[in-house]
Amino acid sequence: MIRVVLPAPLRAVGGLPSEITLEVREPTQAALLDALEARYPVLRGTLREHATRRRRAYVRFFACGRDLSHEPSDALLPAAVACGAEPFVVIGAMSGG
Repeated sequence: MIRVVLPAPLRAVGGLPSEITLEVREPTQAALLDALEARYPVLRGTLREHATRRRRAYVRFFACGRDLSHEPSDALLPAAVACGAEPFVVIGAMSGG
């Protein structure tokens, strides 16, 4: 089971819990996001672009103290995330001044 932590604005969109657990066949970012969007269709288009399925510019992914936002989507997640010891954290980035 992989644990996913979502930011408050995304939780509010669909009345979602702060932490979600998902089973995925292979522990990759793409498989995890596919499972998340399949279970919660309201999140489609909020984390990834509809057409390209690439991460949206103001969304970041973190796990085990590392920014995974620019990792290839088919790269394996850290072992601690894959076994559920550490969460996969989604953060909405901020910009402006």
